Amino acid sequence: MTGSSTQGIKTVLHPVTDLEAAKAVYTALLGVAPMADAPYYVGYEAEGQQIGLVPNSGMTSPVAYWHVADIEAKLAEVTAAGANVKEPPRDVGGGRLVATVTDPDGNVLGLLQDR
Repeated sequence: MTGSSTQGIKTVLHPVTDLEAAKAVYTALLGVAPMADAPYYVGYEAEGQQIGLVPNSGMTSPVAYWHVADIEAKLAEVTAAGANVKEPPRDVGGGRLVATVTDPDGNVLGLLQDR
């Protein structure tokens, strides 16, 4: 094996069409109030996991984000292994960088680095 390991899946984003309806379900499921509640994103922190609801995103399924220490290095590793870049790294606020790749079957994998 070469390269660096991940810090695991800690963030999962779910596409939703009705944010208020989804918020009621996820609040009941997780048993906690959202830590972020905006028209463009509702986020929860539950047992070390970050669960996000993203309305009108164009996402077609949930995306699991693997937390990594160096997003550029991990992106280079996975693309060398056959993944294709879907969305290059971008800052989504607070120094958090995210990127997505697709595996050979088209599954979307997220990468996330907190600075």
